[in-house]
Order: sequence, then structure tokens, then C-alpha cells
Amino acid sequence: MADLQGICTPICTIFSEDGSRIDEVAQKKHLDRLLDAGIHVIAVCGGTGEFSFLSREERLKLTELVARHIDGRAKLIVHASAVMTEETIDYAKHAEGQGADCLLVLPPYFEGPTLAGSYEHYEKVANSVKIDLMAYNIPVHSGIDLEPEFVQRLMEIDNIRYLKDSTGDFLRIQQLLTGGIRLFNGADPLMFHGLMANAVGCFWGTSNAIPELAVKLYSLCQQKQWEQARILWQKIYALNDFIWHNPFNPSVKALGNLLGHDLRQCRRPVQPLTEDEASRLSQLVADFSG
Repeated sequence: MADLQGICTPICTIFSEDGSRIDEVAQKKHLDRLLDAGIHVIAVCGGTGEFSFLSREERLKLTELVARHIDGRAKLIVHASAVMTEETIDYAKHAEGQGADCLLVLPPYFEGPTLAGSYEHYEKVANSVKIDLMAYNIPVHSGIDLEPEFVQRLMEIDNIRYLKDSTGDFLRIQQLLTGGIRLFNGADPLMFHGLMANAVGCFWGTSNAIPELAVKLYSLCQQKQWEQARILWQKIYALNDFIWHNPFNPSVKALGNLLGHDLRQCRRPVQPLTEDEASRLSQLVADFSG
């Protein structure tokens, strides 16, 4: 049973220039940068990792690569979601075999089941492995909202121990935390606020580009150095706000590239930022670096 806390980077998947394959050398280099910065948890094959544009074989191979390269230097979460319960269990068992500390699992998505069916899905996946699960609520993409009462029921299943909440609703976050949920905030513009409210950690896509500052913010909050944390958050907030309100994955990669990190482009048909979006992000980076 892993004790997960701190900054979790849902790691970008680094593709070859033509997008035809995963660039393993560049992937390891990016992993090393995150680990050297002190990132506490790495999540692989998540939304920021473009899992929906990876084949089954690529998801398995990438999980193996990341697990082997981390080699205990950080905790490992593997996103095991799929529409079918049987497929999710397949990914879950593979991740457990690779030494994952926890599984990230969405409810079945795209015209999926009701909450009753989602509960059955989670129960079957949880019962198929011995490692922990983190339920994942992102209703804008999954099409279903894991409401607080439902989350409380899920947490009664022995190895479902965490929730990643990406609603971007701070009232919801506070409600969950008040109810004793071990919560990872997944909305980039609310990272500081989630930590202040005592979330156990952050699932932070932007940390692919600014891992050192993400870890510093977490450390300041842990030390209750709120004024220093607020000043740091004020410095980095605009970058997080941009990423949240523009195409997410292209924005994360574009920010990393602008800051000198080799994150490449998203796999097609996902498009890079438009000229206007890229110009606005460049200005934010100039303000941030100035």
C-alpha cells in the first residue's frame, strides 16, 4: 500500500518528429529532468500523455519503459482506463506486474453507464489487483460526474484510496476534503488553493514544463510558508491559466519547448497551437522569464 502525496507529473509522451513512434531516448531524458527536479510521483499514459492516441502495444511498452527507468526514484501511477471493464483489468494487471504503486481509473466514458454501472466497473477493477486505485473525475471528458456521495461509497472498497478531481470547482474540492477524501487536485489554476485546503497532492500537467517551481510551491505549502508560496504562485499562475483555457496538451508541450525542453508536438490529428495562441503564450513566457 503506497502513501502517495506531493507533486504528480502526468508525463508527456515524447514522439518522433513525424509522430510515428515514441522516442524512447527523449522520453528517458524528460523523465530524468522531472526526477532531478524532485517530482514525487510520475503518472504514465494519462490524458497529458495522450493515451487516447496510443495503441495498446504502445501503452504497455511505455509503462514498461517508465517503470524500469524510474526504478524506485519516485512513486509510479499508471493510467489504466478503458471503456470496457475487461480491458481496464488487462491494463491494471500489467501495471501491477511492472511495479506500479497505484492505478488511475476513469469511469467508462463516452455514453458510458450510470453511477451504478460505474461502481460495478470500479469494484471489478479493484478486486482484480492488490495495489491501490485512484478514481478519476473529469466529467467534461468522461461524460459522468463522480459526485461526493458516490466517491464516499467508492472509498469503502479496500484498495480504492484516492481521488483525482479535475472539475476545476474549488467548492467541490473543499467538500471532498471536508469529507476526508485523499484528494489530488487535477485543475492547474487551482494548485495553490488545493494545497492550502490540504489536498494530499497535485496532478499537475504544467509541471512537465516547470517541475522545479512545482516542487518548490509544494514544499513551501508543506512548511506553511504561505506568503512565500503566494508570491511564487503569483509568478506562475498565468502559465497555468493559459494551459487550462487553451488546448491543454499542445499548450503543455509548447510551454516546455519555449522553456528549452524537448517535448516535441502532440500526435496528429491533435494540432499545435494556432499562431495567435502561440504568440500569447510566448508573451507570457517572456513576462515569466523577465
